[in-house]
Formats: sequence, structure tokens, C-alpha cells
Amino acid sequence: MATEILSAQNPRVKEWAQLLERKGRDRQQRYLIEGPHLVEEALKYHAPVTTVVFSLDKGLPPGIREQGASAGIEWVGASEAVLAKLADTQTPQGIVAVVERTAAQAASLVGGAGAGNGDGGGRSPLVIVLDAVQDPGNVGTIIRGADAVGADAVVLGRGTADLYNPKTIRSTMGSLFHLPIVEADLGELLPLARRVGARIVGTSLQANRSCYEADLTQPTWLVFGNEGKGMSGAVAALVTDPVIIPMHGKAESLNVAMAATVLMFEAARQRGIARTGSG
Repeated sequence: MATEILSAQNPRVKEWAQLLERKGRDRQQRYLIEGPHLVEEALKYHAPVTTVVFSLDKGLPPGIREQGASAGIEWVGASEAVLAKLADTQTPQGIVAVVERTAAQAASLVGGAGAGNGDGGGRSPLVIVLDAVQDPGNVGTIIRGADAVGADAVVLGRGTADLYNPKTIRSTMGSLFHLPIVEADLGELLPLARRVGARIVGTSLQANRSCYEADLTQPTWLVFGNEGKGMSGAVAALVTDPVIIPMHGKAESLNVAMAATVLMFEAARQRGIARTGSG
């Protein structure tokens, strides 16, 4: 049986709507996801979903209830007015879910320069690090790329866009439920990674070696900096392997998400990832 809420002024709806803002997410330690795909991915990969709110007019999308049948989830049928109040998109998609925030532990990444994700057959760890990447779309796209190449984790340094920003979540296309994502002080974490043998790789226009010449088969942490300023001086000083992405056309630079994609897939190529797929 589903609870029904018809009024957008319902106290619970007002509380959920606060999750559209970072202040509300931080206070409640919860966040919202919107749309059938994200809700299904959250349920499929056992994210801590507490409540699913769906359109009484449209009903639940196929397969959603089955995915969360044994998870003790609250099901709430709602009016279109309620869903509009909880939606971040211009056209509400008929379903949202409330998810508890969980924090992966940064210490777990340096037990051997990062534990493997279980799919790499004992390969060296690959960790993606963001240093004050501020655009939520870029952050979400990089997380999606990290998932695509089988990275072991993504680390969000200080100043990086909020993982639970609705735009970040949409840009991940569900990948935030597929791999550990850690928020950490890079000034503390990167030296620990170096201490256990990880190579800290970052792009630099002054680098003497291209990303295609670097050995990315070893335990590797790929660091990407702010859209306008690049890596901070403190983080850049911790890079052990500066590389440059060679460009043969007339473009002066690449967007940070594009640069991250190039390096992540070069690491995947060197590591011999055999399974193919399409984007």
C-alpha cells in the first residue's frame, strides 16, 4: 500500500523540497534523485533509498517496485503539484526518491594505493581526483567517465561542486551509485597515496612527457584542476608525474571533463580493458 499526498503544502513535501538546496541536504543528510533511470539505478545498486514519491496519475514505472520490494522503502503516491515542487527539471518526470547520504572513507583508498573494484583481475588501482572542479556538469561527467573505465574511486577535493547537486546527479547518469566517491582534503590524502606507491598524475603545459608516454598501468591517481585556474599550487606540488595532452589542431585547451576523459581512457587502454561497449 502507498501513502497518498495531494497537497504541495504538506509538511513532508516542504521538508523534501529543502533537499533541492545544499543547506537542506547538509542539515538533513539526505538528497533527492529524479526520474525513472536514476531511481532504478539507486534501487538496483542498493543505495539507501528511504522514500519513493511517484505520480498517482502516471503510476510507478515498470520494474521500480520490484527493484525495491525487499528494502523497506516507503512508497508515496503524489499529485502533479507535489512532484512539481520536488522537481529540479522544468518538466517533472513523475518520480523522485529520497536517499540518505553515505560517506565512503578516504582511508580505504590508501590501503595499497586504493583497493581494486573487483572487476580488474588484480590490476593496479586507478583513482580519479578533482581539485576544486566547480561546474556540477563537469563533476558528474567525470564521475560517469570514471565509472565507464572501471576506476576504483573518485575523490572530490575542497572547492569541488556538491556531489548531491541535482545537476551533478543527473550528469552522472546513475554512476554515483556504481563506485566509491570520497570527499577529502587533498593536502592530506595525496601524500598518503604517494607513501603507499601511487603515482600522482596531473596535466601541465610545462610537462616534457605526453600522456601517451606515461606509464598508467601502475597504481595511479589522476588529478584534474579547476576549470579556470587548474590545480592549486599546493596540489600541483604533490604531482609526481606531470603530463601534457598533445593537440595537433588550433584549439588552445580542453574542457576539464574532456581532458579527464582522454586520460582516463588512455589509462584504460594501457591496462588492456577488453570489454567493449557504446556510449
